[in-house]
Amino acid sequence: MIAKVEPLTPARALRGPFDYRIPGEMAEVGVGSMLVVPFGRRRLLGVVVALAEESELPPERLVEPLTALDSGVPPELVRLGLWLADEYCSTPARGLALVLPPGAGTGGLPRVGVRLALTAELTAAGRSAIGGGDHLGLRQRAAIEHLEDGPQPAALLVRAASCDHSTLRSLEARGLIELQRVEQRRRPGVVGVGASAPRGLELTSDQRAALAAIEARLDRGGDPHGLLLHGVTGSGKTEVYLRAVAVALARGRSAIVLVPEIALTPQTAARFEERFGDTVAVLHSRLGQGERHDEWLRLRRGEARVCVGPRSAVFAPLSDLGLIVIDEEHDSSYKQEGDPRYDARRVAERRAETCGAVLVAGSATPRPESVVRMERLALPERVDRRLLPPVELVSSLESSGVLHPQTLEALGAVGDRGEKAIVLLNRRGWSNFLSCRSCGRVWQCRQCDVALVLHRASGRIACHHCGHSEVVPPACPDCGSVSLARHGAGTERLEDELTRLLAPLPVFRLDADSASDRGAIPALLRRFDSAAAGVLVGTQMVAKGHDFPDVTLAVVLDADATLRFPDFRAEERTFALVSQLAGRSGRGPRGGRVIVQCLDPDVRALRYAAAHDSDGFIAGELERRRALGYPPFSHLIRVVCSAREPGPETAAAAQIRESIDPGSATVLGPAPLFRRAGRERSQLLLKVPAGEGSRARAVASVRRAVEAAASDPTLRGASFSVDVDPE
Repeated sequence: MIAKVEPLTPARALRGPFDYRIPGEMAEVGVGSMLVVPFGRRRLLGVVVALAEESELPPERLVEPLTALDSGVPPELVRLGLWLADEYCSTPARGLALVLPPGAGTGGLPRVGVRLALTAELTAAGRSAIGGGDHLGLRQRAAIEHLEDGPQPAALLVRAASCDHSTLRSLEARGLIELQRVEQRRRPGVVGVGASAPRGLELTSDQRAALAAIEARLDRGGDPHGLLLHGVTGSGKTEVYLRAVAVALARGRSAIVLVPEIALTPQTAARFEERFGDTVAVLHSRLGQGERHDEWLRLRRGEARVCVGPRSAVFAPLSDLGLIVIDEEHDSSYKQEGDPRYDARRVAERRAETCGAVLVAGSATPRPESVVRMERLALPERVDRRLLPPVELVSSLESSGVLHPQTLEALGAVGDRGEKAIVLLNRRGWSNFLSCRSCGRVWQCRQCDVALVLHRASGRIACHHCGHSEVVPPACPDCGSVSLARHGAGTERLEDELTRLLAPLPVFRLDADSASDRGAIPALLRRFDSAAAGVLVGTQMVAKGHDFPDVTLAVVLDADATLRFPDFRAEERTFALVSQLAGRSGRGPRGGRVIVQCLDPDVRALRYAAAHDSDGFIAGELERRRALGYPPFSHLIRVVCSAREPGPETAAAAQIRESIDPGSATVLGPAPLFRRAGRERSQLLLKVPAGEGSRARAVASVRRAVEAAASDPTLRGASFSVDVDPE
């Protein structure tokens, strides 16, 4: 038998798969098996992508794998990884790397495996010896008495019995205990945050209708277009997900539940564990490698049947997949930034289609693309019939500082009443940039064409694009002036100002700086949840799905800042951000209110958000996109060429434009982009007519053009990235 093996190496020049002869002792090898194979002088980890009876090479030129590993990937995920590589202009090795067990690596052997622990267990003779018939030392007797309640890890036993391992080996030699190495699970801790999801709640008529539609799809075997659960914040979408997962499990199927951010995983995972117990596994990048490996293995073995996590959880190795849920489907974090730049929503759609599973995407502010592609299930009211909180738009021009007087008054009232508030400012750091009052110098990143952001707590100014940072300068190096101005405000400054103005009301900050350590996000959210009163300040992380019933005020600062980005999705993002944060307020019996600070209260996105009118906003957005030919009425492909020195990136972009099939897409550019991470950049943007056939032809044309440019010796020094469906 011949195994066609795709080596897991990031090199784009290596074009597999390669044929290897399978010896008789490796008869169990099949599609998805992981092999260590010789490749020239190297040995590489590879995945079997197909089996064949013959090879194009003569038998004497074929070599055998060195090792067949115990772990493997389901064949369905192998096909998904190869499809993803083709769909997103990547390599098979990078597509397959997404579906491998965590810690598999790209070298000759996986870096992480199961953990084995020495365990002691009492034998029948040992139980008889407890009665006193055998001569036992004090420590020997203490050891076997500690084992009366069941097996224990040897490391714990020696501490509990005040003995050592030689005592245990002596007991084993006498046949009183049995020592063996057993697999020890590294289990991630899941602690609930916010409101729980109690059993037995009576569903509303809208929830029952939505669940019935999902159940009908499960019985039919799925549908390629999926269901869109369009429900206002607090309408009970999570309860519908929980009931739908229960239905899938009752039919012998498994389920994946995707959340947009790791920050949301503890709350969501806790709700599902509360309902379904140890059959739930959690996968996300903040887990340790061992924890991720063991959770992956539980899913692969069928010990866990429900997987909860952010975008990478779409590759969970579940069999008999019956349901995929995408919570907060509008969120841009479902798009991967690095190669392969996949969209987990589209991958979920593909996986559901090939598995006959039901795809359910939920949001209070769904994407126009989802509204067009999916069958809509509406949840127009909150479950408890409470009204959505009123939204007040106030002009930032009327405030002398960061906070409008009306905002400050409302926050003070929250403190007086012993309630809670959430304040969103979508900028990190203390100030946007530093300048010299004397000569006007602005401190810029050495690697990027952007200003450095002041982080006062660390005493540094930092670039949020490449990570470069410097110590805050004591004086201007150009003119020597010590008069430096700080411009704008970020979450760090806002936290400091609110702490000073609202004391003794506690203020908590949630952003990428305060939550960089492992476990920091759930710990901070638990502190906010358990506080009698307080204010949670943060970036967009605070707007994403949190359910705290005692939050009575939500505030958005500089709400129309996102409208100033050159992005056709700017209005959609602004509407979603304001609507989502508004939904955090008024979930409890005290009700709530929302204050939105902005430069222009009359802009369309904010007016619709203030009215909680998602349908009206989407209708206008679809009309605008149809006129301009943007998704969902087209597909976009973005090609970025970069180089260390100016010149090659522009020439490469021009050559790629000339090489692209003119009938496959409308090509915009080349256009220069700002320098980033020390590289000059030039961009092409392709508008492709809507339709899977048009999209596939355009992707193939771009792939050929980029590969030709990459192999052109005159363009040496240029690098390329392709982003299909860019965010």
